[in-house]
Amino acid sequence: MAKKRAVLALGHKALGTTLPEQMEAVTHAAKAVADFVEEDYQVAIVHSNGPQVSMIHMAMTEFGSSHPDYTVAPMSVCSAMSQGYIGYDLQNAIRTELLHRGLSTPVCTVVTQVQVDPYDEAFYHPRKPIGRYMTKEEADREIEKENYVEQDEKGYRRIVAAPKPMEIVEIDSIRALLDADQVVIACGGGGIPVVRRRGSVLRGASAVIEKDAAAMRLAQLLDADLLAFITGVPKVVISYGTEGEQEISEMTVKEAAGHLTAGEFPKTTMAPKIQAAIDFCSLSPEKTALITDMSDVKKALEGKTGTVIRQ
Repeated sequence: MAKKRAVLALGHKALGTTLPEQMEAVTHAAKAVADFVEEDYQVAIVHSNGPQVSMIHMAMTEFGSSHPDYTVAPMSVCSAMSQGYIGYDLQNAIRTELLHRGLSTPVCTVVTQVQVDPYDEAFYHPRKPIGRYMTKEEADREIEKENYVEQDEKGYRRIVAAPKPMEIVEIDSIRALLDADQVVIACGGGGIPVVRRRGSVLRGASAVIEKDAAAMRLAQLLDADLLAFITGVPKVVISYGTEGEQEISEMTVKEAAGHLTAGEFPKTTMAPKIQAAIDFCSLSPEKTALITDMSDVKKALEGKTGTVIRQ
Protein backbone atom coordinates (compact mmCIF):
# COMPACT_ATOMS: atom_id res chain seq x y z
CA MET A 1 0.00 0.00 0.00
CA ALA A 2 1.38 3.41 -1.01
CA LYS A 3 2.27 5.82 1.78
CA LYS A 4 0.33 9.00 2.31
CA ARG A 5 2.13 12.11 1.09
CA ALA A 6 2.11 15.48 2.84
CA VAL A 7 3.54 18.89 2.00
CA LEU A 8 4.19 21.02 5.08
CA ALA A 9 4.41 24.81 4.91
CA LEU A 10 6.45 26.07 7.86
CA GLY A 11 5.85 29.68 8.84
CA HIS A 12 7.99 32.29 10.54
CA LYS A 13 7.52 30.72 13.99
CA ALA A 14 9.39 27.63 12.79
CA LEU A 15 12.54 29.63 12.00
CA GLY A 16 12.67 32.79 14.08
CA THR A 17 14.44 35.92 12.86
CA THR A 18 18.07 35.90 13.99
CA LEU A 19 20.61 33.08 13.71
CA PRO A 20 20.38 32.17 17.43
CA GLU A 21 16.58 32.22 17.22
CA GLN A 22 16.72 29.95 14.17
CA MET A 23 18.95 27.42 15.91
CA GLU A 24 16.40 27.19 18.72
CA ALA A 25 13.27 27.34 16.56
CA VAL A 26 14.22 24.52 14.19
CA THR A 27 14.42 22.08 17.11
CA HIS A 28 10.71 22.68 17.74
CA ALA A 29 9.86 22.56 14.04
CA ALA A 30 11.67 19.23 13.81
CA LYS A 31 9.29 17.71 16.35
CA ALA A 32 6.31 18.72 14.22
CA VAL A 33 7.89 17.19 11.11
CA ALA A 34 8.74 14.00 13.00
CA ASP A 35 5.09 13.68 14.06
CA PHE A 36 4.13 13.38 10.39
CA VAL A 37 6.88 10.85 9.69
CA GLU A 38 5.70 8.75 12.64
CA GLU A 39 2.22 8.78 11.09
CA ASP A 40 3.82 7.16 8.01
CA TYR A 41 3.67 10.19 5.73
CA GLN A 42 6.20 10.91 3.03
CA VAL A 43 7.03 14.52 3.83
CA ALA A 44 8.12 17.50 1.74
CA ILE A 45 8.73 20.80 3.54
CA VAL A 46 8.43 24.36 2.28
CA HIS A 47 9.63 27.05 4.70
CA SER A 48 9.47 30.83 4.92
CA ASN A 49 12.60 32.99 4.60
CA GLY A 50 11.45 36.61 4.92
CA PRO A 51 13.80 37.85 7.67
CA GLN A 52 16.65 35.66 6.45
CA VAL A 53 16.62 36.73 2.80
CA SER A 54 16.24 40.38 3.83
CA MET A 55 19.27 40.03 6.11
CA ILE A 56 21.34 38.49 3.31
CA HIS A 57 20.22 41.10 0.78
CA MET A 58 21.04 43.92 3.20
CA ALA A 59 24.46 42.47 4.06
CA MET A 60 25.40 41.93 0.42
CA THR A 61 24.21 45.42 -0.52
CA GLU A 62 26.19 47.03 2.31
CA PHE A 63 29.28 45.04 1.37
CA GLY A 64 28.94 46.01 -2.28
CA SER A 65 28.55 49.66 -1.33
CA SER A 66 31.71 49.58 0.78
CA HIS A 67 33.73 47.56 -1.73
CA PRO A 68 33.17 48.86 -5.28
CA ASP A 69 35.15 45.95 -6.76
CA TYR A 70 32.35 43.59 -5.70
CA THR A 71 28.90 43.49 -7.24
CA VAL A 72 25.68 43.48 -5.24
CA ALA A 73 24.02 40.05 -5.13
CA PRO A 74 20.67 39.92 -6.97
CA MET A 75 17.53 38.72 -5.17
CA SER A 76 17.70 35.30 -6.81
CA VAL A 77 21.18 34.70 -5.37
CA CYS A 78 20.09 35.92 -1.93
CA SER A 79 17.16 33.50 -2.08
CA ALA A 80 19.51 30.63 -2.95
CA MET A 81 21.76 31.55 -0.02
CA SER A 82 18.80 31.53 2.37
CA GLN A 83 17.67 28.12 1.11
CA GLY A 84 21.12 26.72 1.76
CA TYR A 85 21.67 27.85 5.32
CA ILE A 86 18.07 27.42 6.49
CA GLY A 87 18.01 23.95 4.94
CA TYR A 88 21.28 23.14 6.70
CA ASP A 89 19.89 23.98 10.15
CA LEU A 90 16.47 22.49 9.49
CA GLN A 91 17.61 19.17 8.04
CA ASN A 92 20.09 18.60 10.87
CA ALA A 93 17.42 19.33 13.49
CA ILE A 94 14.94 16.98 11.78
CA ARG A 95 17.52 14.23 11.40
CA THR A 96 18.42 14.49 15.10
CA GLU A 97 14.77 14.39 16.18
CA LEU A 98 14.04 11.38 13.98
CA LEU A 99 17.05 9.50 15.37
CA HIS A 100 15.88 10.27 18.92
CA ARG A 101 12.61 8.57 17.99
CA GLY A 102 14.36 5.55 16.56
CA LEU A 103 13.73 6.53 12.95
CA SER A 104 16.55 6.48 10.38
CA THR A 105 14.67 8.38 7.66
CA PRO A 106 17.16 10.42 5.57
CA VAL A 107 16.62 14.19 5.30
CA CYS A 108 17.88 16.41 2.49
CA THR A 109 17.57 19.92 1.11
CA VAL A 110 17.04 20.68 -2.57
CA VAL A 111 18.02 24.17 -3.71
CA THR A 112 14.91 24.79 -5.76
CA GLN A 113 14.14 27.09 -8.67
CA VAL A 114 10.53 28.01 -9.40
CA GLN A 115 9.63 29.34 -12.82
CA VAL A 116 7.41 32.40 -13.00
CA ASP A 117 5.78 34.20 -15.91
CA PRO A 118 7.84 37.29 -16.88
CA TYR A 119 4.55 38.94 -17.85
CA ASP A 120 2.84 38.17 -14.54
CA GLU A 121 0.80 41.19 -13.47
CA ALA A 122 2.72 41.20 -10.17
CA PHE A 123 5.80 42.57 -11.92
CA TYR A 124 3.85 45.72 -12.74
CA HIS A 125 2.56 46.07 -9.17
CA PRO A 126 5.36 45.04 -6.75
CA ARG A 127 4.29 44.87 -3.11
CA LYS A 128 6.79 42.79 -1.07
CA PRO A 129 9.26 44.91 0.97
CA ILE A 130 12.82 43.63 1.30
CA GLY A 131 15.95 44.75 3.09
CA ARG A 132 16.48 47.57 5.57
CA TYR A 133 14.99 51.03 5.63
CA MET A 134 16.91 53.50 3.47
CA THR A 135 17.58 57.21 3.47
CA LYS A 136 16.03 59.45 0.83
CA GLU A 137 19.36 59.55 -1.04
CA GLU A 138 19.66 55.75 -1.05
CA ALA A 139 16.06 55.41 -2.20
CA ASP A 140 16.70 57.83 -5.06
CA ARG A 141 19.66 55.72 -6.19
CA GLU A 142 17.46 52.61 -6.20
CA ILE A 143 14.89 54.42 -8.30
CA GLU A 144 17.63 55.49 -10.73
CA LYS A 145 18.44 51.78 -11.13
CA GLU A 146 14.74 51.27 -12.04
CA ASN A 147 13.99 49.45 -8.79
CA TYR A 148 10.73 50.07 -6.95
CA VAL A 149 10.70 51.86 -3.60
CA GLU A 150 7.88 52.58 -1.16
CA GLN A 151 7.73 55.01 1.75
CA ASP A 152 6.02 54.60 5.11
CA GLU A 153 6.31 56.31 8.47
CA LYS A 154 9.70 54.63 9.11
CA GLY A 155 11.36 55.56 5.84
CA TYR A 156 12.01 54.03 2.44
CA ARG A 157 12.23 50.34 1.50
CA ARG A 158 12.76 48.55 -1.75
CA ILE A 159 9.79 46.46 -2.88
CA VAL A 160 9.73 43.57 -5.35
CA ALA A 161 7.10 41.57 -7.19
CA ALA A 162 5.45 38.42 -5.84
CA PRO A 163 4.48 36.47 -9.00
CA LYS A 164 2.58 33.19 -9.00
CA PRO A 165 4.63 29.97 -9.12
CA MET A 166 4.31 28.07 -12.41
CA GLU A 167 6.73 25.17 -12.72
CA ILE A 168 9.16 23.75 -10.15
CA VAL A 169 12.38 23.12 -12.04
CA GLU A 170 13.69 20.37 -9.72
CA ILE A 171 10.34 18.58 -9.31
CA ASP A 172 11.65 15.26 -10.72
CA SER A 173 14.47 15.22 -8.17
CA ILE A 174 12.09 16.07 -5.33
CA ARG A 175 9.67 13.34 -6.42
CA ALA A 176 12.45 10.75 -6.69
CA LEU A 177 13.69 11.57 -3.18
CA LEU A 178 10.18 11.29 -1.75
CA ASP A 179 9.68 7.98 -3.54
CA ALA A 180 12.85 6.83 -1.76
CA ASP A 181 11.21 7.75 1.59
CA GLN A 182 13.43 10.74 2.29
CA VAL A 183 12.18 13.87 4.01
CA VAL A 184 12.74 16.64 1.48
CA ILE A 185 13.13 20.36 2.18
CA ALA A 186 12.32 22.17 -1.07
CA CYS A 187 11.04 25.47 -2.48
CA GLY A 188 12.49 27.30 0.53
CA GLY A 189 11.12 30.81 0.80
CA GLY A 190 8.77 29.99 -2.06
CA GLY A 191 11.66 28.96 -4.30
CA ILE A 192 14.23 30.92 -6.29
CA PRO A 193 12.13 32.81 -8.86
CA VAL A 194 13.41 32.28 -12.39
CA VAL A 195 12.19 33.09 -15.88
CA ARG A 196 12.94 31.16 -19.04
CA ARG A 197 14.95 32.99 -21.69
CA ARG A 198 15.81 31.89 -25.21
CA GLY A 199 14.18 28.52 -24.92
CA SER A 200 15.84 26.66 -22.06
CA VAL A 201 18.03 29.25 -20.33
CA LEU A 202 16.88 30.17 -16.81
CA ARG A 203 17.56 33.60 -15.35
CA GLY A 204 16.88 34.82 -11.83
CA ALA A 205 13.99 37.26 -11.44
CA SER A 206 13.95 40.25 -9.11
CA ALA A 207 11.03 38.91 -7.12
CA VAL A 208 9.94 36.70 -4.27
CA ILE A 209 7.32 33.95 -4.34
CA GLU A 210 4.69 33.51 -1.63
CA LYS A 211 5.68 30.46 0.40
CA ASP A 212 2.08 29.24 0.75
CA ALA A 213 1.43 29.47 -2.98
CA ALA A 214 4.63 27.54 -3.69
CA ALA A 215 3.64 24.88 -1.16
CA MET A 216 0.30 24.47 -2.92
CA ARG A 217 1.98 24.11 -6.32
CA LEU A 218 4.44 21.57 -4.92
CA ALA A 219 1.60 19.60 -3.33
CA GLN A 220 -0.25 19.61 -6.65
CA LEU A 221 2.75 18.40 -8.65
CA LEU A 222 3.55 15.69 -6.09
CA ASP A 223 -0.10 14.56 -5.96
CA ALA A 224 0.01 14.96 -2.18
CA ASP A 225 -2.85 13.82 0.00
CA LEU A 226 -2.41 16.58 2.58
CA LEU A 227 -1.27 20.20 2.51
CA ALA A 228 -0.52 21.33 6.07
CA PHE A 229 0.18 24.88 7.19
CA ILE A 230 2.19 24.81 10.41
CA THR A 231 1.69 28.27 11.82
CA GLY A 232 1.22 30.19 15.08
CA VAL A 233 -2.44 29.45 15.88
CA PRO A 234 -4.13 26.15 16.81
CA LYS A 235 -7.18 26.85 14.64
CA VAL A 236 -8.50 29.36 12.11
CA VAL A 237 -10.61 32.09 13.70
CA ILE A 238 -13.37 34.24 12.22
CA SER A 239 -14.77 37.49 13.66
CA TYR A 240 -11.44 37.88 15.43
CA GLY A 241 -11.43 40.37 18.30
CA THR A 242 -15.21 40.64 18.48
CA GLU A 243 -17.86 39.14 20.74
CA GLY A 244 -18.66 36.74 17.94
CA GLU A 245 -15.10 35.40 17.67
CA GLN A 246 -15.23 31.76 16.67
CA GLU A 247 -12.69 29.00 16.15
CA ILE A 248 -13.31 26.85 13.09
CA SER A 249 -12.60 23.10 13.23
CA GLU A 250 -13.80 22.23 9.73
CA MET A 251 -14.59 24.18 6.57
CA THR A 252 -15.65 23.24 3.10
CA VAL A 253 -13.93 24.91 0.17
CA LYS A 254 -17.09 26.94 -0.40
CA GLU A 255 -17.23 28.09 3.23
CA ALA A 256 -13.54 29.00 3.24
CA ALA A 257 -13.95 31.00 0.03
CA GLY A 258 -16.91 32.83 1.55
CA HIS A 259 -14.95 33.83 4.65
CA LEU A 260 -12.02 34.88 2.48
CA THR A 261 -14.22 37.07 0.29
CA ALA A 262 -15.77 38.60 3.41
CA GLY A 263 -12.33 39.74 4.56
CA GLU A 264 -12.19 37.52 7.63
CA PHE A 265 -8.49 36.75 7.26
CA PRO A 266 -5.49 39.13 7.43
CA LYS A 267 -4.09 39.65 3.94
CA THR A 268 -0.46 39.03 4.80
CA THR A 269 -0.83 36.10 7.21
CA MET A 270 -3.86 33.82 7.11
CA ALA A 271 -5.41 34.82 3.76
CA PRO A 272 -2.59 33.30 1.63
CA LYS A 273 -2.94 30.01 3.54
CA ILE A 274 -6.69 29.90 3.06
CA GLN A 275 -6.35 30.66 -0.66
CA ALA A 276 -3.72 27.94 -1.08
CA ALA A 277 -5.91 25.49 0.83
CA ILE A 278 -8.89 26.32 -1.38
CA ASP A 279 -6.82 25.85 -4.55
CA PHE A 280 -5.43 22.51 -3.33
CA CYS A 281 -8.67 21.01 -2.05
CA SER A 282 -10.49 22.07 -5.23
CA LEU A 283 -8.30 19.63 -7.17
CA SER A 284 -10.03 16.53 -5.82
CA PRO A 285 -12.43 15.37 -3.06
CA GLU A 286 -9.55 13.25 -1.72
CA LYS A 287 -7.39 16.30 -0.98
CA THR A 288 -7.24 17.74 2.55
CA ALA A 289 -5.71 20.91 3.98
CA LEU A 290 -4.81 21.38 7.64
CA ILE A 291 -3.96 24.57 9.52
CA THR A 292 -2.61 24.33 13.06
CA ASP A 293 0.04 25.45 15.52
CA MET A 294 3.48 23.85 15.49
CA SER A 295 3.06 22.53 19.03
CA ASP A 296 -0.33 20.96 18.23
CA VAL A 297 0.59 18.81 15.21
CA LYS A 298 0.26 15.46 16.99
CA LYS A 299 -3.19 16.36 18.34
CA ALA A 300 -4.21 17.76 14.95
CA LEU A 301 -3.26 14.50 13.22
CA GLU A 302 -5.48 12.72 15.76
CA GLY A 303 -8.35 15.05 14.89
CA LYS A 304 -8.33 16.78 18.29
CA THR A 305 -7.44 20.29 17.12
CA GLY A 306 -6.58 22.27 14.00
CA THR A 307 -8.74 23.46 11.11
CA VAL A 308 -9.43 20.96 8.34
CA ILE A 309 -10.55 22.08 4.86
CA ARG A 310 -12.06 19.71 2.29
CA GLN A 311 -14.40 19.89 -0.66
